[in-house]
Amino acid sequence: MTLRPLRHLSGLLLAFVLGSAHANEPLSISSDSFQCVTDMTPVRGFYVDNLIAGKLADTVAVATAEQGQYPPGSVVQLVPTEVMVKHPKGFNAATNDWEFFELSVSPQGTKIDKRGFVDVVNRFGGNCFACHIKAEQKFDFICESDHGCDPIPLSLQVKQVLQKTDPRCEEKYLPTPAELKMLQQLAASLNAR
Repeated sequence: MTLRPLRHLSGLLLAFVLGSAHANEPLSISSDSFQCVTDMTPVRGFYVDNLIAGKLADTVAVATAEQGQYPPGSVVQLVPTEVMVKHPKGFNAATNDWEFFELSVSPQGTKIDKRGFVDVVNRFGGNCFACHIKAEQKFDFICESDHGCDPIPLSLQVKQVLQKTDPRCEEKYLPTPAELKMLQQLAASLNAR
């Protein structure tokens, strides 16, 4: 009679240990790790995912709570060409274990142009680390308009159009004439840098 509860307890312990070990293993990240931004889970204008099977609900819970520590494997993305990924504890204390990525995206997929910590600069000339470190600690490096970070030079409408027109998406979105004009103005300002 006492054997059965012990077996159940040992099974739970084994599942906990295996789950913990999986969450603490180094993440293997390649270009294939990233997808169409709108295929991810939307939260207040940005998108989240998790690279560890079964951990998406944990990432979404922190994102929707708007504060807390994101679990390892969390992916946070605002526009198709920039992404941040949370690594297991101990990966990089200065960034609270986040790694920043600058991407090139096309209908053929994703190419990682740059990845790292303090040296990743986005297409708008902003240093990812220098901006995200300004987020209050309770937000775990996540920048939103009231988190302490510098504002990014994109209107809400431009962010939304960039998300919808991610060239990696299977379902292609055709921008309206007004949206197309916004994209052209953005491209012109980036080319002028």
